[in-house]
Amino acid sequence: MGANGAGGGPGARGAGRSRGLLRLPDAYAGAARRSLRVTLAAGAGFYLFLYGFEQPVAATYALFAAVSLAGLSHIPGTGRQRAVVLVKLLPAAWVLVVVGTFLAVRNWSAVAGMLVIGFALAFVAVGGPRPAGAAPGLQLLYILPSFPPYAPETIDERMAGTTVGILLLILAETFVFPEPPTVPYRELAARAAVAAVRCAGELARAPYGLSPTAMEAARAAAEALRPSQVPEAERPAGAGVRSRGLTHTGLSARTLLNRLTRLPAVPPGRAPEDAGLDLLRAVGRSAADSAALLRGAPGAGAADPGPARERALLAAVETRSADPATLRRRAALLEVADAALALSTAAGLAVRGRLVDGAELPVGRFWYARMRAPQLWWRRLVGNAGSRSVFFQNAVRISLALAAARAIAGLDTLPHGFWALLATLTLTRTTLGATWGSIRQAIAGTLIGALCTAGLLALIGADTTVYAAMLLPLLLITFTVGPVKGVGWAQAFFALVVSLVFAQLTATTWRLAEVRLLDVLIGSAIGAVFGLLAWPRGAQTEVRRSSTVLLRTAAETVVATASTIAAGGVRDPGAPPPVSGSLRHALVLAETAFAQFQSEPRGPVAGASGSGKPPGKGRRPVDYQAVLLTGHHALWGAERLLAAPPTVPAEEVSGPVAVAPLEPAVAAVVTRLGDRVAGRMLLLSALLDPTGDAPPPSVPDPPSTAADGPDTAPAGAPGRFYAVEAWLRALLQDLERIDRSSHGP
Repeated sequence: MGANGAGGGPGARGAGRSRGLLRLPDAYAGAARRSLRVTLAAGAGFYLFLYGFEQPVAATYALFAAVSLAGLSHIPGTGRQRAVVLVKLLPAAWVLVVVGTFLAVRNWSAVAGMLVIGFALAFVAVGGPRPAGAAPGLQLLYILPSFPPYAPETIDERMAGTTVGILLLILAETFVFPEPPTVPYRELAARAAVAAVRCAGELARAPYGLSPTAMEAARAAAEALRPSQVPEAERPAGAGVRSRGLTHTGLSARTLLNRLTRLPAVPPGRAPEDAGLDLLRAVGRSAADSAALLRGAPGAGAADPGPARERALLAAVETRSADPATLRRRAALLEVADAALALSTAAGLAVRGRLVDGAELPVGRFWYARMRAPQLWWRRLVGNAGSRSVFFQNAVRISLALAAARAIAGLDTLPHGFWALLATLTLTRTTLGATWGSIRQAIAGTLIGALCTAGLLALIGADTTVYAAMLLPLLLITFTVGPVKGVGWAQAFFALVVSLVFAQLTATTWRLAEVRLLDVLIGSAIGAVFGLLAWPRGAQTEVRRSSTVLLRTAAETVVATASTIAAGGVRDPGAPPPVSGSLRHALVLAETAFAQFQSEPRGPVAGASGSGKPPGKGRRPVDYQAVLLTGHHALWGAERLLAAPPTVPAEEVSGPVAVAPLEPAVAAVVTRLGDRVAGRMLLLSALLDPTGDAPPPSVPDPPSTAADGPDTAPAGAPGRFYAVEAWLRALLQDLERIDRSSHGP
């Protein structure tokens, strides 16, 4: 296990030893560190209020505040990072306790509040890993005061207990077993920019290729920016300008490194302007400045006009007499400069936010730069407010289940009905299969815990001293063993914990174990019912549907882009390309569905069919990540190619720019290539469509040149042709990668 406690598992028991805690196996050592923090915070608050101030209500809220935000929540990051999140969550916790207290006056108001607030708290997952991780704990903080007795006169004790419990948890996260900080995403992006500086420098000195060490460094820096390689807490997933700018910085850095490492060699004997050495030097300076800006160097980040000027000069060079190898080299150099400019702009947005002058930014690619945070958050919420969003599906599922559990608990006046909602909250998963698996384990664990609880209460009776002495060790064991061994063990130990807590708050008998078991059974049944009724397959169907929409939208974008380039026209550098909006939205939905799909257990047909039918001919596993990469490639290429051509520096462009149409022979090749790419996208989308009953056709081989005419440039084709040709052929390679993956075992 790493220093932050992530990774590892029961199978890694002998793989390593913790340096900081009793030489336990890694999985248990990390869980024990987290368990010690929550035990100290929960126990200190509980004992302080119960035995120090004789306030049982405040003691209950202090304990459950710490348990909810540390034991039930899974806020990513180091202890200090979690402490910062908890400070921000404290006002929200106050609001939830107050609202839950006053809505408990009637059963219908409590149910309505559970429905609305439950949905809102689950839907905040659109804000990134930290809000998503904190949501279950915030749900519990609302559930606790929403049950009888209706006692608004105790609001001060509830608020005091909640506040002290969270403050103690903040102190524990900060000072108990502090973890070393992880590498920030800004630093990873800066390292990638430094690698780009090295590549550009080598190519400017020796334009015939990179050294193996520079190539390996570039690949390692690009790989480090992959989301799967970045700690969850460091991923820029927020909706604000800086977070979006940082995401764009990582994508631009990876794009720049990819284009530098794949830059075609200079044909022997060509002129210096064909090699683009000045442009490569300007790219190196720009990347170095971006790295310094990301690392917070004083005075760094001033706009360097070098790449833009060199790009404009290279694009304006007469190309009709050049050979195809030289033109392809120039097209690749223009893409290198474009990626360097995108990196510079995105780094400025990531560091300075809206302080960057929005008038100098391309509207299409950096559409968010002029917007304020509330606007950006509203766009993200609205973009996910539909049945095709897995965030929306999950929020609807859990809010309906919690509201139903609260209604049943209120109508039947279940004693300790709070436990029924807690079971519904903790056992409901995004798929029916996963929900049923967790319920089976939870019921078995609860039954064992109930039997142990009944024996313990019958044996000890009313001696609260024994219960007080046993609570802290049992809390420590519960939150150490539960996360490693699974939900069954967690339920068994937690049944003992709650019995020790309530035995100190009020006189109890062995029948408390019976009530606990009944509540868990009711909560589990409600979770199973809503797991069956509300999107029972989770993201397994949605990832196919969203990938289908993504490929179809990308096909429309390809056709529109190719026809627009062939026809020329007038382009306004201040207006976004008309094809980017729908494709960007399709990418957002596909990425969220894929992220959830990766976290779900999969049956034998989960990756192959969305219908639940056995896989047959034509139903094959799909490389969804390759589908997403294809969508990004289509979006970025279309925005770049439809932007006003850089025949003059950007600062000298004062209005719309006229673009001459391609010659008929050249335009025909561009259109034919665009149609071919779009056709292959549509065929692959048919393969993915979960609503199709008949097996879709496989992607055919490219049409023969005899039937469709030549697919190479006629003599005298301009440089614009080679730019769009490179984009379309790269998309064909992406689609072939998807099709090859579907023929795997």
